[in-house]
Amino acid sequence: MAGVLRNCRCNPIAIGGVEDHMHLLFTLSRTITLAQITEKLKTSSAKWSKEKYEAGITWQAGYGAFSVGPREVDQVVGYVRHQAAHHHEISFQEEFLALLKEAGVSFDERYVWD
Repeated sequence: MAGVLRNCRCNPIAIGGVEDHMHLLFTLSRTITLAQITEKLKTSSAKWSKEKYEAGITWQAGYGAFSVGPREVDQVVGYVRHQAAHHHEISFQEEFLALLKEAGVSFDERYVWD
């Protein structure tokens, strides 16, 4: 994933994952949209995993993206590095819904998990 980001002129800062989701913190190049880089990341990682592991990984159709200010980068890096421990306290689903609410994003939970 870091290589894909670099190839698209996006600077990878922190990348981490657990069983059911990934967190990536990176700078977004002015030459690519968030939707485009997400598609590239999903496509390349799915292809790589199918070559490396018989079952491979599959991605859901959607994704969540939140911007982070410079003062928050260190906190987010720590979160990404320690997300496995963090998700023992709160599930990814609970946390994601809380983030959406905090950001004032309207949603229907029937369509959040596809």
